[in-house]
Amino acid sequence: MKNNLKVLALLVIIFNIACAKTANTKEEDNHHTPISSLGKRLHVIPQGSHYCDGNIYTSINLSKLNFKVKFDSSAIYQTASPSNQVDINKLYGFSDNNNLHHNYSARFGWRWRNNELQIFTYIYNAGIVSYQRIGTAQIGVEETYSIEVANNSYIFSFQEQTTIMPRESTTTTAIGYKLYPYFGGNETAPHNIKIWIEEF
Repeated sequence: MKNNLKVLALLVIIFNIACAKTANTKEEDNHHTPISSLGKRLHVIPQGSHYCDGNIYTSINLSKLNFKVKFDSSAIYQTASPSNQVDINKLYGFSDNNNLHHNYSARFGWRWRNNELQIFTYIYNAGIVSYQRIGTAQIGVEETYSIEVANNSYIFSFQEQTTIMPRESTTTTAIGYKLYPYFGGNETAPHNIKIWIEEF
C-alpha cells in the first residue's frame, strides 16, 4: 500500500512539473511575439539590438503583401551620432528571386527625422540598394501598407500614396522569406522600440 502511495505521489509531482514547464514555455513565447486581442503582432526591437524579438525564418511565395502598422512614441529617437539620424530602419517586407535579401528584396523603411516619422520604399536588385520617400506616418495611428509584385516592378502603397520601384527578379512571384523590423543603419536601437503589425 505504501509503495502504491509513493508511486502515486511521484506521478503527481512529475505531472505538475510538466504542466509548469509548458506554462512557462508559453509565457516565454508570448513575451517574444505577443499578439493582442485585435490580432496585431507586437514586434519589439530591444535596446542595444538591431533585430526584433521573434525574428524567425518564414518562407513566402506571393504576388502581394498587405499589412497594417502602428508605431507608438518609442519610434521617436535620437542617434548617438547626428550623422546616423538619416539612416533608414527596416519595417516589413520580403526577399525575392529565391535569394538573400541583400541581393533581391522589397520592404518598407522608416526613420525619425525633422520631428516626423518618415516612410520609405526600400529595395535590393542584384545587390544594389535603392529607396524613395513615400510619406509620413502618424504616431499611435494604424495605417495600411502594401507591396505588389508586377512583372519588372514593385508597386508600393502607403495610405493614399503609391510609388513604383524597379524589379529585376526573374521569378513570376516573390519567392523568398519575410523580412521583419530591424533598427539601423549603423547604430543599434537606443531604447526598446515597439511596432504593431497585422497582415490582412
